[in-house]
Amino acid sequence: LCSIEPINCLPVLMNILSNTFLRLFNSTARIRVWSDPFYRIESPHTKESLFVFCLTYVLTLAAGLPPHFAMSSMEDYKVKSI
Repeated sequence: LCSIEPINCLPVLMNILSNTFLRLFNSTARIRVWSDPFYRIESPHTKESLFVFCLTYVLTLAAGLPPHFAMSSMEDYKVKSI
């Protein structure tokens, strides 16, 4: 019924419990539960846009780190902590 992975186990358990409660109340309806945990990117344009966004973010972050460390070093020099 359920594989070892917890991603698959919870939807199966919810399906069993909900259908059991429906049977207890003499209902003919059934509930179907499925799991699709990962969003699938189908279009190459979306992949390219995501890549460009991530690259821009990383380059912006990389450009901002050296001045941060330089200013920290200057503050240490001003208070003569070294």
